[in-house]
Amino acid sequence: MKNLKKVLGYNIKSLLGFEFIYKLLSTIIFVPLFLMLFKFITNISGYSYLTFENVVSFLLNPLTLLFIFILLVLITFYTLIDISTIIVILDSSYQEKKISIKEAFTVALLKSLRVFHFKNILLPFLVIFLIPFLNFGISSSFISTIKIPEFILDYIKNNGTLLMLYIALIFILSIVLFRWLFSLHFFLLEDCNFKEARKRSINLSKKNKIKDFLSILLTQTVLFIMYVLFILLGIVLIILIYKWLGKVNIFGNLSITVIWLLIAVSFIIVTLLSTPVSYSIISVLYYKHKEKNNEDIKHIKVNSKEKKKLNKKLNVVKYVVIILTIFSGSILTYSVMNDKYDLKIEHVRTIEVTAHRGASAKYPENTMSAFRGAKELGTDWIELDVQQTKDKKLIVLHDTNLKRTTGVNKNTWEVTYDEVEKLDAGSFFSEEFKGEKIPLLEEVIEFAKENDVKLNIELKPTGNETDFESSVVDIINKYDFASKCVVTSQVYSVVENVKAYDKNIKTVYVMSLAYGDILKFEAADAFSIEASSITKKIVSMVHGAGKDIYAWTLNTESGINNMINLNVDNIITDDIVLAKELIYSSKTSSVIQEYIKYINKFLK
Repeated sequence: MKNLKKVLGYNIKSLLGFEFIYKLLSTIIFVPLFLMLFKFITNISGYSYLTFENVVSFLLNPLTLLFIFILLVLITFYTLIDISTIIVILDSSYQEKKISIKEAFTVALLKSLRVFHFKNILLPFLVIFLIPFLNFGISSSFISTIKIPEFILDYIKNNGTLLMLYIALIFILSIVLFRWLFSLHFFLLEDCNFKEARKRSINLSKKNKIKDFLSILLTQTVLFIMYVLFILLGIVLIILIYKWLGKVNIFGNLSITVIWLLIAVSFIIVTLLSTPVSYSIISVLYYKHKEKNNEDIKHIKVNSKEKKKLNKKLNVVKYVVIILTIFSGSILTYSVMNDKYDLKIEHVRTIEVTAHRGASAKYPENTMSAFRGAKELGTDWIELDVQQTKDKKLIVLHDTNLKRTTGVNKNTWEVTYDEVEKLDAGSFFSEEFKGEKIPLLEEVIEFAKENDVKLNIELKPTGNETDFESSVVDIINKYDFASKCVVTSQVYSVVENVKAYDKNIKTVYVMSLAYGDILKFEAADAFSIEASSITKKIVSMVHGAGKDIYAWTLNTESGINNMINLNVDNIITDDIVLAKELIYSSKTSSVIQEYIKYINKFLK
């Protein structure tokens, strides 16, 4: 413990500072570049949407194999620099010497370049597979966030033979990789090639395998406990704050968001600590075994001449990083703001929720109150209906007749907007909403743009319109809103007209019944289908064509879960909170689900 405290604490600012900067840069540089490369490969290899049915052929495609190879090279080198810098800082701490982030990174970078020598060809194997084994409790390094998808693990678990092979593989890898535990230290500190580093690692740990394993396991257990304690502390705080504030409705609605924020912060803190702590343990064991065996301990030493050379080389790296940061950062910002991170991978994407006519279960449908309520409840999309008045104004209303929602027995094409504006569209729902107006499409788009909500704009033609589709598209383009909306209709000719007028508008064909080859409706970029017609075959067909599938209208737990299991892209519902909770649950570990259920139960 004394040695652990020394190697971890002597240069703690450099350790944590480097981890923060490096992981931040990985988000700004590495993630955008990876996504660009992934999209490029899927496009040129002809896979517009990855599904469980076509993933094998995609992986066996020569272009995909090339992509995987390039990706592994990038990940290996990127992660090796991360580990190497930590080991360099720890080595300086063991010597009780201060080292800056700049100096440690430069030394690590130059040492890591040796991975490209043919004698070190197996080093990437260690880097890729060893890290997850060093993070039993919490994943820490960038590479350890890349894991086998859950749907593949489920497939393995349901196949007895595959499950046995999987367990055997994990067991063999554990034994082999643990024997190589100190290889990176020999590789970096003593400049051994990887073959020699492996031999020395095996000899060094020969008599201490069980103790070393227990030391690392204990470290990871402590890290995991820290992570859980952060979450438990947050839950206690939430309960205490709730007791102080009383039963405030908005707090109940935000409880899940608060917990997720707490989990994210906890994860960041533990992530910054976990990699340095893991390698501190390995470094302490390395030095301890070397001393016990009376072996010379070699350290990284940099004299003044070498420092000058390092600084010159670092300047080159610095300019490259600056250029990459500006380039990738710009791509990241643009992509986030324009929803370009929509990877079409069936089992990876998070299903979005659309509020049917706004939050129509609690507010009068298709009104600004319903739209504001939907935003407060955390919807991703708002679905609304558009019709044209006698004077060609575009109003938001579902029925062609005004009687149900306003009490006036007139059709939309028979009244002007001045007449519509005077009507009460809220009293039919509740006296609380008396005086609520029927909004214009422009008003809703302005609201959506200000509040960062996407719109599902369904056109309801009556046969009495003039330039209906073009008028809607013109308003969308007037507000530069095309990337944040879809234009939908149950009338296919309307979909065709929209696409013919502006090919950049995303169109959706709304279908009450889907049977046979629906892909013949080529003007539709996506399909919105009544939930009872959606099958695994339909989803696979639509996804295989690179298009999205929306399910409507779902308000029960069983119905929503069925659509989640079928991997639809969007669920249209009157119960936004229920849909959100079920989607979160499908993507969340059972432990976190229990936390959320407990908090919600307490708040109720």
